[in-house]
Amino acid sequence: MRISDLLIEAVQRLNKAGIPDAETESAVLLCHILNTNRTSLFLSKDQIVSKADLNLYEKFIIRRLSREPVSYITGEREFWSLPFMVDKDVLIPRAETEQLIETVLTLLKTEHNNIPQTFEGNVLDLGVGSGVISIVLALELSSAKVYGIDYSYEALTIARQNSKRHGVDSRVHFINADWLSALCPEKQFDLVVSNPPYVASELLEISSHEKDWSLQPEVGLFEPALALDGGEKGIQSIERIAKELGTIMKPGGWFFMEIGADQKDLVMECFKNFSYYENMKVFDDYAGQPRIFQAKRK
Repeated sequence: MRISDLLIEAVQRLNKAGIPDAETESAVLLCHILNTNRTSLFLSKDQIVSKADLNLYEKFIIRRLSREPVSYITGEREFWSLPFMVDKDVLIPRAETEQLIETVLTLLKTEHNNIPQTFEGNVLDLGVGSGVISIVLALELSSAKVYGIDYSYEALTIARQNSKRHGVDSRVHFINADWLSALCPEKQFDLVVSNPPYVASELLEISSHEKDWSLQPEVGLFEPALALDGGEKGIQSIERIAKELGTIMKPGGWFFMEIGADQKDLVMECFKNFSYYENMKVFDDYAGQPRIFQAKRK
């Protein structure tokens, strides 16, 4: 079968199943198998696909029809224009988290004369997952020391592989712990960044039933609940971070966190309960939804 015919058939099957971006996703899966890019793929539309590649592509399409995300099928996701390894033990990195990092870097540019590389402080990433936040900050803040904490040992295994892949494994130190429980209560961090679990438990419970999606099935069925489930109203982990964070941040240190679009008031109220935070603000994402919380340690 030719590449063009194979893609036409795959797109029809994905469209029939109601899967969005069928043309893009069918091409991405085939590119992964043929180890090529989309431009080369379409320039080679008359090329005959081998039987082995046909069989593998069929398996990939079946997995996608079950709503398994493309990134889990290929084992990779682009973030910050870099390739990152992902599997079912980590969340798939999203554009909102790129904006979280952009917000951090914008502040540091302001404070360091538009040269964030001069930032020499200690950075902490709470909830490492695939390691994208830790690794990108290590790349962008070349003078900083970066630490990352995650409860999932399996997630840290992926993060370590990604840090090695991008050449920062000697500068990023990962810790397997339950939030801040492994750290001494010393004011040692100048910058803390987090993408904690913030999906309400009740939404995850609803989404576990195939015909009643309150989350996308790709999220509710396949992404790790440990990294999604924020408890009642999605704020359980956030409340714990707010309570404990002040003990490890240096005076004048900054905290940035990704939050749910409906959590602005809850998060602000949560942090206002503690007297050591100031400069609290929530930034909207590119879709106009409240998404990034900042606070400063007095």
